[in-house]
Amino acid sequence: MTKRNNLLIFILTIGVFGILNTEMGVIGILPDIAEHFHVSVSKAGWLVSLFALVVAVSGPTMPLLFSGINRKRVMLLVLGVFVFGNIVSIFTSNFTILLMARIIPAFFHPIYCSLAFSVAAASVSKEEAPKAVSRVFIGVSAGMVVGVPVASFIATAVSLQMAMVFFAVVNAVAFIATLLFVPSMPVEERLSFGTQISVLKKSMTWLSIVTVILLNSAVFGVYSYLADYLKNVTNLSSNSISLILFVYGGANIIGNIVAGKLLTKNAKKSVVTYPFVLGTVYILLFFTGHLTVPMAIIALIWGVLAGIGVNITQYWVMSAAPEAPDFANGLFLTSANLGTTFGAAVGGLIISDMGTQYVVLVGILSLILGLVTIILRNYMYSPAKQLST
Repeated sequence: MTKRNNLLIFILTIGVFGILNTEMGVIGILPDIAEHFHVSVSKAGWLVSLFALVVAVSGPTMPLLFSGINRKRVMLLVLGVFVFGNIVSIFTSNFTILLMARIIPAFFHPIYCSLAFSVAAASVSKEEAPKAVSRVFIGVSAGMVVGVPVASFIATAVSLQMAMVFFAVVNAVAFIATLLFVPSMPVEERLSFGTQISVLKKSMTWLSIVTVILLNSAVFGVYSYLADYLKNVTNLSSNSISLILFVYGGANIIGNIVAGKLLTKNAKKSVVTYPFVLGTVYILLFFTGHLTVPMAIIALIWGVLAGIGVNITQYWVMSAAPEAPDFANGLFLTSANLGTTFGAAVGGLIISDMGTQYVVLVGILSLILGLVTIILRNYMYSPAKQLST
């Protein structure tokens, strides 16, 4: 990779971090938001669930609508919307306005993320593309798991408003870096909407989408309740919980780096092996999760696997529809968010019915079903057939 490509991918990583940080960071400050705006914690939770729902709905459509416009202008537009939404969030005292300041940027979220993956992949050779994309995913992981404890720490140490300033600053840095250092990227060969949508005619695309939903459900159906698990099953203090969440987050970033190498070396083998390895970790979690040291080790390994998983799912959709990269990445984002929503909902039902320790069941069941769809796709589409589609 050239220095110019390295800088471009670094800026894309910061941009993706800013956007995912805005989406997921509020998880760490929901109790503070509930208290500040005089609403229940479950109502404050709309800030997360509605954001994810909007991303899921706009995932395939918004990247499609903006696919013919200069990449740099689109990136600046999205980052600008996020900066504005974050600024409104800092100063408003009305919960409805806060909700709108998150829902509107959520529509633009899939545009930037799908562009970031496409641009990173296109900036290097086809063989190196998984590595380039895995580096952008470091921003995704950091936004999803590092942003939560950082926002929580700032809200506790300083104030809720300063935690929201943190979201705004990261997006503003990405906006300025894009403005100054990203070259103009006009779309030289615009794909028609029909050409891009036609990938939905392929059963391979649908099999890949279902796999992403299931694998994401397997990870986030359990991870969504990790803090609750650490509190009620492992019986850890608040500080210890924060520490393990940081370990998980850091391990997630390592997982992204590992994934780039695995997918470059042997993608198909990596995808097939993944459910077995994560399933083993969940079985260990069920039997030893009440013990502090094993739980800390499990969180580290689990975090690495979660980082690998997000790369595997993006690759799985992209390899099914390489002729329409922006649209495919949009489909990936929708599938991933649907998986998160589905997994968290089923996980919640299991906890209320059976207890927190049994939340691993949503992970194990999702992995078994995911493995079926992976084997089915591999059986139906040999490499020779895949190249011809």
